[in-house]
Amino acid sequence: MTSDGAPTNAYVWVWLPGAVDPVVAGVLQVEEGISYFNYGASYLRRPEAVSLYLPELPLQPGPIRPLGGLAIAGCIDDAAPDGWGQRVILHRLLARSASATDPLGLDHLTILLESGSDRIGALDFQISPDVYEAREATATLEEMLTAAELLEAGEPLSPTLELALLRGSSVGGARPKALLNDGTRRLIAKFSSTGDPFPVVQSEAASMSLAKRVGIQAALTEVTASMGRNVLLVERFDRTEVEGERRMIVSALTILGLDEMMARYATYPDLADQIRARFTTPDATLRELFSRIVFNICVGNTDDHARNHAAFWDGSNLSLTPAYDICPQVRSGGEAVQAMAIDREGNRFAKLATCVDAASIYHLSEADSRQIIDGQLDVIHTQWPAAADEAGLSKEQRTQLWGRQILNPYALEGY
Repeated sequence: MTSDGAPTNAYVWVWLPGAVDPVVAGVLQVEEGISYFNYGASYLRRPEAVSLYLPELPLQPGPIRPLGGLAIAGCIDDAAPDGWGQRVILHRLLARSASATDPLGLDHLTILLESGSDRIGALDFQISPDVYEAREATATLEEMLTAAELLEAGEPLSPTLELALLRGSSVGGARPKALLNDGTRRLIAKFSSTGDPFPVVQSEAASMSLAKRVGIQAALTEVTASMGRNVLLVERFDRTEVEGERRMIVSALTILGLDEMMARYATYPDLADQIRARFTTPDATLRELFSRIVFNICVGNTDDHARNHAAFWDGSNLSLTPAYDICPQVRSGGEAVQAMAIDREGNRFAKLATCVDAASIYHLSEADSRQIIDGQLDVIHTQWPAAADEAGLSKEQRTQLWGRQILNPYALEGY
């Protein structure tokens, strides 16, 4: 511990491919604000050991400094919560209202050690190199929803409700959410927020339904109701049907060697270059990525930043995960831009014509790109009512979304 109470080391545990129990992989040690990682000798001796991610953390002895000016390896930072999870942690640590806390005051290791253990991917963090103790709590959907509402309102939580939020504190994203088990299914429950300017939960559900309908590989979702509020349930793809098994995942931000402060430099062409060089089935993956860019434009999802794309990592190869977090964003007018540039000139304009002009980057001809776009437009036009019904959108709500977020005329300009 430092003089201000912040931890200076944390042990990294990993679920190796095919394993149902974690093993200690190494230790994180902080020196002058930089988190160095050191593989354990016992881990390096394991015949089944894999790198936590290459090129960041090659299997070698000795401290490994983060690459490219990062303060912590991206593959480790991917396992940390951000906005919502950090609010939960701050509430627990400081016993202050969530509205009065500042997530920027938390250091990396505190975030990792205080968040729940059922985190995205196959890593967890402990104070011990020998004994693994999961930080989890069992709670009903109603208990977690009540706790989230109180936290948003800055109200105090009972010990029971505080524990109810612990498990979901390891999940990324800024919006209220929790983790659930439903038999063999592992789910992320995403709640509506008091500040939502439109029905965000149902809109995301409709967009995810449409994504599958146009042929995109997307996470399975459904809408349920709890305490009179809609909740989006997202089936986790980092878990398998084998009880206890976890899949290693890295974000596109990590693949591009960036962190949150550098996220504005992330581009789709740079990700496409990584796909060509390092992914299995690169041509099929490039086509899928192009299809996702097109679909984001079609449904008004401009929050397609590099943390909202990810890949499975098996120790040597990358493969794209199902799409997730596809949600129409607030939009008052026409012109809009995507979070990442679509072409090599830095063009981020949310227009289908932009995609056609950039098609060759994704190993597609103009004819191929138009076939993808026309196919999506046809499905969206014909199946929007069914997707909206499935998501529970009212007639008024779907009318408000259509032509504003869904197929805004700006997206079609010049196409």
